[in-house]
Amino acid sequence: MIEMTLREIADVVGGELHDVPDPQALVTGSVEFDSRRIGSGDLFLALPGANSDGHDYAAAAVAAGAVAVLAARPVGVPAIVVAPDLGSVPASSVALSADGDGSGAAVLAALAELARVSTERLAERTGLTVVGVTGSSGKTSTKDLLAAVLAPLGAVVAPPGSFNNELGHPWTALRAGPDTKFLALELSARGRGHIAELARIAPPRIGVVLNVGTAHLGEFGSREAIAQAKGELVEALPAEGLAVLNADDPNVVAMASRTKARVVKVGLSGDADIRATDVITDDQARARFTLHVAGESIPIQLAVHGEHQVGNALAAAAVALECGADLATVAEALSGATAASVRRMDVTTTPAGVTVINDSYNANPDSVRAALKALVTLAKPANRRSWAVLGEMGELGDTSVIEHDAIGRLAVRLDVDRLIVIGTGRPSHGMHQGAVMEGSWGEESILVPDIDAAIALLDDEIAAGDVVLVKASKAVGLWAVAEHLTGAAEGKTAR
Repeated sequence: MIEMTLREIADVVGGELHDVPDPQALVTGSVEFDSRRIGSGDLFLALPGANSDGHDYAAAAVAAGAVAVLAARPVGVPAIVVAPDLGSVPASSVALSADGDGSGAAVLAALAELARVSTERLAERTGLTVVGVTGSSGKTSTKDLLAAVLAPLGAVVAPPGSFNNELGHPWTALRAGPDTKFLALELSARGRGHIAELARIAPPRIGVVLNVGTAHLGEFGSREAIAQAKGELVEALPAEGLAVLNADDPNVVAMASRTKARVVKVGLSGDADIRATDVITDDQARARFTLHVAGESIPIQLAVHGEHQVGNALAAAAVALECGADLATVAEALSGATAASVRRMDVTTTPAGVTVINDSYNANPDSVRAALKALVTLAKPANRRSWAVLGEMGELGDTSVIEHDAIGRLAVRLDVDRLIVIGTGRPSHGMHQGAVMEGSWGEESILVPDIDAAIALLDDEIAAGDVVLVKASKAVGLWAVAEHLTGAAEGKTAR
């Protein structure tokens, strides 16, 4: 963050100084909510949680080097205290906090305001460019590609993994300092107004909308409502900004009318401004294509897995070109970019010769379809046996059983050799029955009650040369299966 005194921070967040011997003491570091990560010059964020209260670690944080604590009550060490006022706190922050008295929401709201002021001052003083990415799927992969293509142009700050909510978003924004040239952020939503609020916290100059799918359909109610929420990003862009829109998604293209910014369309469509042609995938499901822009073209070979990464790469290329990169630099950066976030199309081959696709961080119908296609691309050309280990996809509302049924049917149509469906609820049964009804025979599709049962089955039956995809919504915790297979869990030896 930009350097501020404790008095300045208190004024920004509307807090009061408690036990502060020197109001002019400078916060020269960043903001941390984990007292174990505090360094000299940091500000500690005391958040009450479901299992612990950050206020209890305030003294330890100051002892570790924190200048002060941003808190909801006095803590006996230097602190900026914000009082709960739920009337002025965004509803999304209230939903995220685990406390009942509004104290956590008040601290989150203060964090948001601090991030907003820091980001705006950096943009004014150092020319910081904020890039926001949203979409029903692909945000994290695109953010990682963005960080790779912008890195040759200057220092980039991006969130680790999918740190994209009311805590992770401002926390990431506050990692940017005077030397940061680019701040690449994901913006997620669980309802209307959430993306608008995140865009207010760190105002973007460039906004990328990848797609409008069915993720969170249970919360939004319809694809049209999801599109309305995702479009809040382009509405937040300034007239001198840039909106990068997916030309292959009609719901995204329609957002062009909702922004003051210049629009660049990317995709496979013939009317895309930045376009991919001649797309093919190799035996590792890595895409190769020709990138076309403004009468120029260049071949691109991606190192990340899955044909769906082509659209993500086009979006990243559009941003980099806007920020001053040339085509050769973009091609080199995209070709060298690897998966930077864990449990997202992470492909590993064990010493026993089993290839594991760990895409277990989260799941929605669009991302599962893409992952299944990548599985088949890896397995089929070499006549390797393919396994899809799938759990439930959350937040699909009344369409949940239908969407799970469709995934089971798709697995059969793609000729996945073995489908293991994990779970005891109606969605899991729907996926298994979808596969059966589509023509699964014998034990081609099998329904197991839990992760342990899936692991036992795999241990009994997988063999060298097999390719195993592991994917489900993160609440299922299905990464335990992938980590068991690769030996990543508790130091176990891979099969």
